[in-house]
Amino acid sequence: MLPTISRLLADHARIRPQREALICDGRACTFAQLHAEVSKLANAWLDCGLKKGDKVATILPNCFELLAAYWAAAASGIVVVPCSPLLRPGGIKTLLQDSGSKMVIADAAQADALNEIRAELQVEHFVLVGNDEVAGFKNYAQLTANASTDAPRADISGDDEYNIMYSSGTTGAPKGIVHTHYIRAMYCALFAGAWRMTPESVALHAGSLVFNGAMLTVMPWMYLGCKYILHAGFDAAHFIKEIESQRVTHVMLVPAQVIAILDSPDFSPEKLSSLEMLGSVGAPLHSAHKQRIHKLLPGRFYELYGVTEGFMTVLDKHDATRKPDSVGAAAAFTEVRILDESGETCAPGEIGEICGRGPLLMPGYHGRPDMTAEAMRGNWLHSGDLGYMDEDGFVFLVDRKKDMIISGGANVYPRDIEEVAIRHPRVTEVAVFGVPDAKWGETPVAAVTCSGELSGEELVEWVNARVDAKFQRLSAAVVLEEFPRNAAGKILKRELREGWKGG
Repeated sequence: MLPTISRLLADHARIRPQREALICDGRACTFAQLHAEVSKLANAWLDCGLKKGDKVATILPNCFELLAAYWAAAASGIVVVPCSPLLRPGGIKTLLQDSGSKMVIADAAQADALNEIRAELQVEHFVLVGNDEVAGFKNYAQLTANASTDAPRADISGDDEYNIMYSSGTTGAPKGIVHTHYIRAMYCALFAGAWRMTPESVALHAGSLVFNGAMLTVMPWMYLGCKYILHAGFDAAHFIKEIESQRVTHVMLVPAQVIAILDSPDFSPEKLSSLEMLGSVGAPLHSAHKQRIHKLLPGRFYELYGVTEGFMTVLDKHDATRKPDSVGAAAAFTEVRILDESGETCAPGEIGEICGRGPLLMPGYHGRPDMTAEAMRGNWLHSGDLGYMDEDGFVFLVDRKKDMIISGGANVYPRDIEEVAIRHPRVTEVAVFGVPDAKWGETPVAAVTCSGELSGEELVEWVNARVDAKFQRLSAAVVLEEFPRNAAGKILKRELREGWKGG
């Protein structure tokens, strides 16, 4: 029988009811209290006529109600569909239609957007989180008011769907990535071990909960029964203060958050002395920033590379200085290979597509067997990322396959140029991408954010004096106040490329 996550919270509420489980924007609750609130939500869904396998979509920022929905889904067998609150009405409509969601739980600020598309949806129940009553919507407090606090009775197996996480939704066909109860149980065990978490750990999170990277600590938290602290949004000063006051041990961040903490006037190594893990996920963290972490917070840095569809590599804290440019080795029970265009395994050091398989592998994209077949070729999940593996089995990420620039017939990897540009003393973040060029086909350009004065012309001259090859030279650069990002905090190179006007 495959394991599930369905009874984790109920077991903690029975065994350690008074242990503090969660602090969410100042609201603290024990496992017994959290279990009662989650059970009320799960039973409220069932009271509305929803049943195991039905879909409930959330359009919520980081909040207690979103976490409650995750664990209500675990307890009831209903499938949760987290949607980014940053989506516009058209994007929301696409995901709700594709998932077939029967209920939507949204922040009150989404009322107008939902009313705009409501007539085109098959959603049966619209629920808003907020104090005000809005015509045509049920209030969240009303939904749960009379529901039972007892754990719902649900016959759940490891193969049952737990969530659908969308990797797209603003343009093109959406890709709804399905995770089962078994897959999430593997997240619990594999990452609790990888991060060396214990029941005494304290995890802090301020990234978007709708991003799969949040599950890297959400699942181990509930598995172990430790403490989880959730912030509504990321503020470096507040984050640092929380680490110091709550003696936080584990944080998982995206690179932009790592940089903001290191650059914050409130930062000092002493304030973060309780940290046992500072993890980076979601995008490559450039070497210059890693070096600062190793110097200021030694023996704490982990990096994770992977795809939501289902395989991961982990750079352990003990390997982070030994293999500083690597994104780690395959996670437990996971196989990773570098495959060439014909599907053959590349030799050590040879660049190919990073592919993998293991217990985190999705059963498929929701309702899209065609996309599933394209991603799963030869029983290996193809990531779309380029990299190589050394003789010791450590993976080195080169770039996204779709981001590779072909200039004058040469393959140009943007990350190689980014690693040069980030060394400029005034550059804080950089993204290099290709734009059309009449002579070379494509040519690399850079977008950067800076601390201090820097012109695009100065940066081009500085970088081009330091790159390894002529075809890596920038043709232009632009200085931005901030980068366009998705809910996961990743820089959207596509938007940079589409918005490029020349420079």
